[in-house]
Amino acid sequence: EGLSGLAEVRFGDYRDIAETGFDAVSSIGLLEHIGVRNYPAYFAFLQSRMRPGGLLLNHCITRPDNRSEAFTRGFIDRYVFPDGELTGSGHIISAAQDVGLEVLHEENLRQHYAMTLRDWCANLVEHWDEAVAEAGLPTAKVWGLYMAGSRLAFETGGIQLHQVLAVKPDDVGGIGDLPLRPWWTP
Repeated sequence: EGLSGLAEVRFGDYRDIAETGFDAVSSIGLLEHIGVRNYPAYFAFLQSRMRPGGLLLNHCITRPDNRSEAFTRGFIDRYVFPDGELTGSGHIISAAQDVGLEVLHEENLRQHYAMTLRDWCANLVEHWDEAVAEAGLPTAKVWGLYMAGSRLAFETGGIQLHQVLAVKPDDVGGIGDLPLRPWWTP
């Protein structure tokens, strides 16, 4: 509330956006569904829609290395994310850099997400009857198993959650008036 003049949230296919000159773009949980082979086109498209000095925040689940094949199998592929592909953060950073974006910051939020999933699982247990009434027993069971398994994978480092912040430099390499450190720290 009170932010409507500062930000716009859209629901749709990013490829349908014709406007350019965006100050900032946030991509939350989308890259897992793009397909690794499509990373170059994806980052090129986003870069082409940003103004010089514009920021891109990409937030996605990743693998802990860049050696593993980028696919999911079994339960998750069958019941949760049939199109999911996870890769290491290095592939993501390289793809962003290869289209001319400058990576300013990268952070692994694996431990934070394990705690988030812990709380989501507890919330599901606490509100189980409501969840079953809303989604049905099979769906509630699938999501309970998925969240519990994901929590374990985040806790043990089997998967990670990375945020990558990048900027589109101007023609002479300038990146605008960005602070050199987080503005909220003393």
